[in-house]
Amino acid sequence: MTLPATYAAAMLLTVLSLICMGSWANFFKLAKKERFELWYYDFAFGVLIAAGVAALTFGTLGSDGFVFLDDLMRAGKRNMAYALAAGVLLNLGNMLLLAAVSVLGMALAFPPGLGMALLAAVIFGYFSTPQGNPTLVFAGIAMVALAMIGAAAAHRSLSMIRELLKMKAGEHRTLRPSVSWKGVLISLVGGVLIGLIYPLLDAAKTGDTGLGPYGVGAWFCLGVFGSTMVYNLFFLNLPVQGRPLEILEYFRCRPRQHLLGLLGGLVWGGGIIASYVVAGTPPEILPSTSLNFALLQGAPLLSVLWGVCAWKELKDADAKVWGLMTLVFFLYLAGLVMLALAPFSLLV
Repeated sequence: MTLPATYAAAMLLTVLSLICMGSWANFFKLAKKERFELWYYDFAFGVLIAAGVAALTFGTLGSDGFVFLDDLMRAGKRNMAYALAAGVLLNLGNMLLLAAVSVLGMALAFPPGLGMALLAAVIFGYFSTPQGNPTLVFAGIAMVALAMIGAAAAHRSLSMIRELLKMKAGEHRTLRPSVSWKGVLISLVGGVLIGLIYPLLDAAKTGDTGLGPYGVGAWFCLGVFGSTMVYNLFFLNLPVQGRPLEILEYFRCRPRQHLLGLLGGLVWGGGIIASYVVAGTPPEILPSTSLNFALLQGAPLLSVLWGVCAWKELKDADAKVWGLMTLVFFLYLAGLVMLALAPFSLLV
């Protein structure tokens, strides 16, 4: 199988993973009015295709003579089950995160959601296996938590501005503007679920029968694909917003909508596989994972930039909202730097 043979190759894969994980939701935004529940079916197909292509190309090529199919034949059933379970668990969190994007937009959904995922992973990881400088670890946790609070405050302020604009335009029947916290809460719950996958991924690789990076990726993405068919039945009938949907409405979507979902899944799946391959890089090639940690966990920052710059999600914002979002960006960045310097690693 193909693994990075140089430090530069490992860093290139890390940057590729960052771009993919911070950009995949753009394909949902491009779908405009399509409901995320329908879009996600094609997304799941794209994830499965990405895993299959990676396994049968990069997972089969290489000079070490050990290929993807050898990895599957050698791996234990329990290790496969752990990787599959990680995909099932993360997928529910990811669907909730996308539901939050449909309500809040990328700029306001990703920082609290993936911030909560990072906090859950770091806190659980630190107390189960202490690592790094505790002062820097907990300072990093505090910075990320403050960034999440800042994102929630920005959501409140922006929502109030938009409510007042609707009242002035005569679009509201009430004279008391209100703020809905549904999107933020959904994002936080999704983040907790995403943050709990790391012990499962670690268990999938542990022992003599542990899976390699392409094997983990294949079973993980299979879990994402299979669980989508189950989870989406609930999302279709108990929608986050809008009316309940019939599954037959998926077949009425335009080809462009299907293509955008497929591309979103390919990009997300490619980013996931790339991160697992980086994690499988030999220590002599990648002696320190600090920079990789900061880059791989920096996807929410890229998503904020996409939401603000490309999708104009703060177009009604005043100076207070802009100030809060600037603070969110730099607090989150500071938290990542502190955790990286601790050093704390989530590369599994």
